[in-house]
Amino acid sequence: MRIIFTCGGTAGHIYPAVSVANLLKERHPNAEILFVGAENGMETQLVPRDGYNIQTIKISNLRHSLSPKAFAHNAKAVHLLLSANSKAREILNDFRPDIVVGTGGYASYPITAEASKKGIPTAIHESNAMPGWTTRMLAPKVSVVLVSFDVSKKYYPKARRVETVGTPVRAGFLQRSNSGGVPLVLSFWGSLGASEMNKMMLDFIKLEDDSFRHIHIAGKRAFAAMKEAAGDKIEEFLYDMPSVMTSADVVICRAGASTLAELCASGRPSILIPSPNVTNNHQDANARVLENAGAAIRIPESECTAEILYRQTKELLRDIEKRAVMSEAAENLASLDSAERIYQIIMSFL
Repeated sequence: MRIIFTCGGTAGHIYPAVSVANLLKERHPNAEILFVGAENGMETQLVPRDGYNIQTIKISNLRHSLSPKAFAHNAKAVHLLLSANSKAREILNDFRPDIVVGTGGYASYPITAEASKKGIPTAIHESNAMPGWTTRMLAPKVSVVLVSFDVSKKYYPKARRVETVGTPVRAGFLQRSNSGGVPLVLSFWGSLGASEMNKMMLDFIKLEDDSFRHIHIAGKRAFAAMKEAAGDKIEEFLYDMPSVMTSADVVICRAGASTLAELCASGRPSILIPSPNVTNNHQDANARVLENAGAAIRIPESECTAEILYRQTKELLRDIEKRAVMSEAAENLASLDSAERIYQIIMSFL
């Protein structure tokens, strides 16, 4: 059994693939698994930590702008995509996979598209309710599109087959722990960070008292400056996110689909500030699902200040009963068998 997982860009694309790969390896120890990602992408750091080999393709994202600078960037991105197709064919011919599974990010396009041309079974997973560029382009080509929500099926009228599977999370998010007395607040804006929100978090930290502990994950770009300003409260990246998140009393974060799946699996009360800088404002749609279920508090970024966020955090920390209700609501939204569903679909092709 030879399987390629292809993903990249953010942890939200990478970890769902790792979760399914772990299940496959557990059930089939002799299975040969290869990851394919972007050159210099964070997948080159995260995937080997879980024990998997990775090969890379040089590829770039597209910018949604009509500016001359964006046009020049996109022209280069198209050129890279054409050369990436050749590299993808080389990887496929060498590894000879039985199936290719993509979980998002620009890096997953060339290898999945080329595998489809060769008649190799292919699957693409979309965590968000609204399809991203990669999923939209691949949907008519692949054997099956895997979505997190039933309502998302309507966005794939040209797909051969669409299955609802939820979003896989690592097993550690299913464990339960506590912060050990002093409440713990965990905050992050995604694996790459967000400059304006990181600045706001520095103002938030200045308001803090000693009634709770706080860990903020700044991301690579802002880590050095934030570490100098706020010291031990700042981390660049948490490789052991499951153990920290499951210990947190309140989580403050964006509303990417993979993050929300982790919040629900771990049953954590959250304050969500959806990113406004995403296609079709899909993070706000994601956040409203948790808000409407009573699992999260949603604050639009345009209405969020350090003072408002701090006040809301303190109120939530004081209200133990409300946090218990939010925790139960989050758990009720969790899709705990997502990796199993994807595993069964992979095996149906094999």
